[in-house]
Amino acid sequence: MSLDAITDQMKTRIGAGGNFKKSVKFDFGSDGLVRIDDTVSPAIVDNEAAPTDCTVKVSMADFTEIASGKQNAQMAFMMGKLKVEGDMSVALQLGSILG
Repeated sequence: MSLDAITDQMKTRIGAGGNFKKSVKFDFGSDGLVRIDDTVSPAIVDNEAAPTDCTVKVSMADFTEIASGKQNAQMAFMMGKLKVEGDMSVALQLGSILG
Protein backbone atom coordinates (compact mmCIF):
# COMPACT_ATOMS: atom_id res chain seq x y z
CA MET A 1 0.00 0.00 0.00
CA SER A 2 1.35 3.44 -0.91
CA LEU A 3 1.53 6.53 1.30
CA ASP A 4 -1.18 8.19 -0.82
CA ALA A 5 -3.46 5.15 -0.44
CA ILE A 6 -2.99 5.09 3.34
CA THR A 7 -3.63 8.86 3.55
CA ASP A 8 -6.81 8.56 1.45
CA GLN A 9 -8.03 5.62 3.54
CA MET A 10 -7.49 7.60 6.76
CA LYS A 11 -9.36 10.59 5.29
CA THR A 12 -12.31 8.30 4.59
CA ARG A 13 -12.25 6.77 8.08
CA ILE A 14 -11.93 10.10 9.89
CA GLY A 15 -14.35 12.01 7.65
CA ALA A 16 -15.31 15.43 8.97
CA GLY A 17 -14.36 14.41 12.49
CA GLY A 18 -15.40 11.85 14.98
CA ASN A 19 -14.93 10.52 18.45
CA PHE A 20 -11.12 10.36 18.34
CA LYS A 21 -10.57 14.07 19.26
CA LYS A 22 -6.76 13.65 19.38
CA SER A 23 -3.85 14.05 17.02
CA VAL A 24 -1.51 11.28 15.94
CA LYS A 25 1.28 10.88 13.44
CA PHE A 26 2.16 7.57 11.78
CA ASP A 27 5.88 7.79 10.96
CA PHE A 28 6.88 5.28 8.26
CA GLY A 29 10.52 6.41 8.24
CA SER A 30 11.86 7.04 4.74
CA ASP A 31 8.43 6.13 3.28
CA GLY A 32 6.87 9.29 4.77
CA LEU A 33 4.19 9.96 7.37
CA VAL A 34 0.48 10.45 7.85
CA ARG A 35 -0.80 13.00 10.38
CA ILE A 36 -4.34 12.91 11.73
CA ASP A 37 -5.60 15.90 13.71
CA ASP A 38 -9.13 15.38 14.98
CA THR A 39 -8.84 18.24 17.50
CA VAL A 40 -10.08 20.67 14.83
CA SER A 41 -13.19 20.66 12.69
CA PRO A 42 -13.07 19.46 10.01
CA ALA A 43 -10.42 16.91 10.92
CA ILE A 44 -7.09 17.16 9.11
CA VAL A 45 -5.44 14.17 7.46
CA ASP A 46 -2.23 15.03 5.61
CA ASN A 47 1.45 14.23 5.27
CA GLU A 48 2.80 17.21 7.23
CA ALA A 49 5.36 16.77 10.03
CA ALA A 50 3.47 19.02 12.49
CA PRO A 51 3.46 18.28 16.25
CA THR A 52 0.90 15.73 17.51
CA ASP A 53 -0.21 14.20 20.82
CA CYS A 54 1.37 10.88 19.82
CA THR A 55 3.76 9.52 17.19
CA VAL A 56 3.60 5.90 16.12
CA LYS A 57 6.78 4.70 14.41
CA VAL A 58 6.22 1.61 12.29
CA SER A 59 7.26 0.31 8.88
CA MET A 60 4.68 0.71 6.15
CA ALA A 61 4.58 -3.09 5.69
CA ASP A 62 3.86 -3.70 9.38
CA PHE A 63 1.26 -0.89 9.44
CA THR A 64 -0.53 -2.46 6.48
CA GLU A 65 -0.59 -5.85 8.21
CA ILE A 66 -1.89 -4.31 11.46
CA ALA A 67 -4.58 -2.30 9.62
CA SER A 68 -5.72 -5.41 7.71
CA GLY A 69 -5.88 -7.51 10.87
CA LYS A 70 -3.07 -9.87 9.83
CA GLN A 71 -0.86 -8.66 12.69
CA ASN A 72 -1.83 -7.75 16.25
CA ALA A 73 -0.78 -4.20 17.21
CA GLN A 74 0.04 -5.19 20.81
CA MET A 75 2.26 -8.03 19.63
CA ALA A 76 3.97 -5.72 17.13
CA PHE A 77 4.62 -3.27 19.99
CA MET A 78 6.04 -6.00 22.23
CA MET A 79 8.26 -7.27 19.41
CA GLY A 80 9.59 -3.75 18.80
CA LYS A 81 8.02 -3.42 15.34
CA LEU A 82 5.83 -0.55 16.54
CA LYS A 83 7.10 2.26 18.78
CA VAL A 84 5.03 4.94 20.48
CA GLU A 85 6.27 8.40 21.45
CA GLY A 86 4.12 10.83 23.41
CA ASP A 87 0.71 10.12 24.89
CA MET A 88 0.31 6.32 25.08
CA SER A 89 -3.43 6.68 25.74
CA VAL A 90 -3.82 8.10 22.22
CA ALA A 91 -2.15 5.00 20.77
CA LEU A 92 -4.57 2.80 22.70
CA GLN A 93 -7.52 4.54 21.00
CA LEU A 94 -6.26 3.90 17.46
CA GLY A 95 -8.52 0.88 17.01
CA SER A 96 -11.35 3.31 16.26
CA ILE A 97 -9.35 4.60 13.28
CA LEU A 98 -7.72 1.42 12.05
CA GLY A 99 -10.93 -0.56 12.17
